[in-house]
Amino acid sequence: MDWVSHALTVLFIINILLALTVVFLERRNVAATWSWLMVLLFIPILGFLLYVMLGQNLSRRKLYKWNRRMQERVQTVISEQREQLMSGTMTYLDPMVNQYRDLIYLNVSSNDAFITQDNGVDIFTDGVSKFNDLLMKIEAAETHIHMQYYIVKNDSLGQKIMQALTKKAEQGVIVRFLYDDIGSRSLKDAFFRDFLKAGGQKAAFFPSRIPYLNYRVNYRNHRKLVIIDGEIGYMGGFNVGNEYLGLDPRFGFWRDTHLRLTGSVVRALQSRFILDWNLAAATPVEVDQCYFPERKEIGSKQHVPMQIIASGPNEEWPHFVYTFLKMIHMAKSRILLQTPYFIPEESMLNALRIAALSGIDVRIMIPQKADHLFVHWASLYYVGELLRAGVKCYLYDYGFLHAKTIVIDGKVASVGTANFDIRSLRLNFETNALMYHVETAKKLENIFWKDMEGCMELTLEEYEKRSLRIRFLESISKLISPIL
Repeated sequence: MDWVSHALTVLFIINILLALTVVFLERRNVAATWSWLMVLLFIPILGFLLYVMLGQNLSRRKLYKWNRRMQERVQTVISEQREQLMSGTMTYLDPMVNQYRDLIYLNVSSNDAFITQDNGVDIFTDGVSKFNDLLMKIEAAETHIHMQYYIVKNDSLGQKIMQALTKKAEQGVIVRFLYDDIGSRSLKDAFFRDFLKAGGQKAAFFPSRIPYLNYRVNYRNHRKLVIIDGEIGYMGGFNVGNEYLGLDPRFGFWRDTHLRLTGSVVRALQSRFILDWNLAAATPVEVDQCYFPERKEIGSKQHVPMQIIASGPNEEWPHFVYTFLKMIHMAKSRILLQTPYFIPEESMLNALRIAALSGIDVRIMIPQKADHLFVHWASLYYVGELLRAGVKCYLYDYGFLHAKTIVIDGKVASVGTANFDIRSLRLNFETNALMYHVETAKKLENIFWKDMEGCMELTLEEYEKRSLRIRFLESISKLISPIL
């Protein structure tokens, strides 16, 4: 049995060396480091292979590149807005918007998220109306369609979308279709056959170079963007699949929030799509005036001040963490938060706790149904931590809640693809719209109040009654939450 002892000793030494490697490589997040060390402890050697696939650090890598002319143009706008915000000379900001000047500056300076005000916003809360509207706008497209989704399924909705895109490609419209390789892993070449024959272009984000093995499996493009003729943009939580129309009996009605945007803000969506496309596609998009046309008055006459925030694991700063923290700290009366997954960082947990203890009405809505059990149990654990501070929690049970919305004081709101969890905050490529507009924020608040009719409030008394089994599952889920 000596060889067994020697083998175990060698295995132990190798595992210690691998653990030290993880400690030195994972230098940004102590919680994530400990989680990976636990994986190494319980799954020797194989745990390190999982780390290589799931835990590599993309921070500060230069993934995206503009051409020189575009880079200079963007930096000119950013520099001008930074100076105006610092000096208080951005006189076109109305008094309501001006009170959020610090938040605007944060995203201008750290995220190149320039602010625009000549924008219209329409809100969709169900998939049927959203996709009917999208299909009509696709049909009316004249020059180009840029479409990007995390999940695309080869079902009746996916085929309907692809058929509409194929028809436009046959008409000579430039159509580019970008999807995430992991989120849309069920797609086969046959799905794109007619589309490609018609002249359409497609690309997969971070595809696997080795069959059944993707070493960037943990870093996914979670964005959902559509830009039509450079004049109309869509963004929000809906992916492409029948369940998003409420046709999956497991989930029933799919409650999400999606935006249709017009105005100068569409240029920011266009820029984000082009950057993602050029990273993923063999044939890059050359920046051309047709993709950034002169502003036209389309539809709504609103003038909604907006910023488009983008973040990913390659960024130096965790933009959504900073933005959400700033929004929470600026709240004076109420915070309304909807998210399917609630796994906040400790700083965000404390910010919400402080807000509630300070007398601010903090309400969090999560789904009663679970699509990922460990994530759901971890969400319940963190909600329980906040109930003791006076935060109100609602479990949406009319269907499945997938909306990612935050409204502060009925004045400023965030809607997009970023969940209130570590995966969205640190690992995924995400995009949100920040809207500094009372009318739009009030609409989102009214949607929240309406959603409460389909909820059960989770009180502290009810939470304390949960079984030992649920308490155990919550505790385990909490321990591994940094890598869920």
